[in-house]
Amino acid sequence: MDVLSDTITAMHAGRPHANRHELRAPWGMRFTADSGGAFHVVLEGSCWLLPPDGAPPIRLGVGDVAFLHGAGTHGLADHPGSPLVDFDMRRPQAGPGGTGAPAVVLCGAYLLDGSRTHPLMSEVPPVVHLPARIGRHPSLRAAVDLLGDEMGRPRPGAGAIVPALLDTLLLYILRAWFEERTEDPAAAGWTVALTDPAIAAALTAIHDAPGRPWTVAELGARAGLSRAAFANRFTALVGQPPLTYLTWWRMTIAARLLRRSGTPLRVVARQAGYSSDVAFAAAFKREYGITPGRYRAANTRPRDHRTTGGA
Repeated sequence: MDVLSDTITAMHAGRPHANRHELRAPWGMRFTADSGGAFHVVLEGSCWLLPPDGAPPIRLGVGDVAFLHGAGTHGLADHPGSPLVDFDMRRPQAGPGGTGAPAVVLCGAYLLDGSRTHPLMSEVPPVVHLPARIGRHPSLRAAVDLLGDEMGRPRPGAGAIVPALLDTLLLYILRAWFEERTEDPAAAGWTVALTDPAIAAALTAIHDAPGRPWTVAELGARAGLSRAAFANRFTALVGQPPLTYLTWWRMTIAARLLRRSGTPLRVVARQAGYSSDVAFAAAFKREYGITPGRYRAANTRPRDHRTTGGA
């Protein structure tokens, strides 16, 4: 799998949720802080996004997409001065509103595990605004159109289609943001790492076979660089030496298996690249502070709620 897909898969903590709201001014919705992520898409009309921490309001027009993660309470309203009503994106509720200008918005939430955020996500700002522009990010626009259609006209199969489209939308949002970042001459870090042929090749090798006993020299060969040149470039872009990142990713995979499956510990150890259960347990405890068995007992996966839609 590619790094971005792996990152989102590892952070998943449950099914995404979304609702479609038909509103008339004046209206305002307040969304409480969430450890995952939230998105808003304007299908008709316009509105204002009120970011966390008192940041300046952002006007959203038809087709605009806003994504928020790791952020505090935020709002959505027909006007920055409109009163806000507490809203929960995980439950269908009657949208607030009056008799003024209409707007239709999609609001959704992603359940993401914030305890082990991939460093790639640390470069994504708390608020991502992707304005609708002709010719820009056609795949993202197609996903928005499909999602809007499915949630505007519920039909058989929507229970499976909508969550899949929501997962797809998240990847398109992040891809679009990274694509825009790569156009910045000052871009650095993971933005460059994912598009650098040498480092991307090494990252792909790690993610394709995390259990393999990689050496810096072998990863450097995959990158087409000498051992020293590869180690320096990888560390500069990724922020960690190659084998440090490899260990971090192995432990992330192991923790996810422990949380979300009944896979025996010896099998988890093998998949994480350890031939010895004892060595794996010691490495895991160094990373998380507790043994794998205790971690599993304390981190059972919450039961998913159904994704809902409606006006």
